[in-house]
Amino acid sequence: MKSTQLAATLTACWLFITSIALAAEAAAPEKSGLSVGQKAPAFMLKDQNDRDVSLESLLKKGPVALVFYRSADW
Repeated sequence: MKSTQLAATLTACWLFITSIALAAEAAAPEKSGLSVGQKAPAFMLKDQNDRDVSLESLLKKGPVALVFYRSADW
């Protein structure tokens, strides 16, 4: 009887650990966007004065640093 209880306990622990591992794997964020060092594709956006500005035109002036504010409330 003790070996049956031990087997049941071990099985329950194994199922618990497996479910935690699967939940952690499912909760991992999906990677998207550019990799470090990868060049950004050509794009055009509006500046603070509502004028179109292209990445290409900015790169002609020198290096460009892009900063994105996630969920900014403008």
